[in-house]
Amino acid sequence: MSTDSVVSIMDERDIERALTRITHEILEFNKGAEGIALVGIVTRGDILAHRIAANIESIEQVRVPVGSLDISFYRDDLASRVSPEVHKTTLPFDVNGCTIILVDDVLFTGRTIRAALDAIMDYGRPSEIKLAVLVDRGHRELPIRADFVGKNVPSEANQTVRLFLEAVDGRSAVEIWQAKPGEHIGSAPLPKSKTDEAVDL
Repeated sequence: MSTDSVVSIMDERDIERALTRITHEILEFNKGAEGIALVGIVTRGDILAHRIAANIESIEQVRVPVGSLDISFYRDDLASRVSPEVHKTTLPFDVNGCTIILVDDVLFTGRTIRAALDAIMDYGRPSEIKLAVLVDRGHRELPIRADFVGKNVPSEANQTVRLFLEAVDGRSAVEIWQAKPGEHIGSAPLPKSKTDEAVDL
């Protein structure tokens, strides 16, 4: 894809400011850090969840539990995927009765979040689930909305909004890409070297 069709809308400082704002909104909503757990949708949502947890610890001096969620086998397009990329789900806390903050990078149709909700419910019954996303780009296909949003980004249906993070991509930015006909519209693919190894958080 030509770089002429790529527009950068957030850099690392913008991303950090957005995560700081989300952190304060979560703490204000919950009246502190008690009883909450963060669950990031792998891979980039997982990294964002850890960064929010670090912000909470810095503000509240409380270390909240953080889990990672793989939704590969909960997707409604699983049958059309020849070999889905599978990661590990880790929820090192009791889901039952806690307030879960589900964290993802870009909210688009809502189908990823629907799959994530199904996955979480297989582990227990939280008291409530709230959604935090770095970017909401619109174009919802399901009645799902984010409770905490870093940035609302108007976009066209034939564009893809992608988050890149230093830990997996070697750089941090949010970019709008013009999709080619038939090209998958969604998260940026992981670099090949990262698909089979743990991401250093």
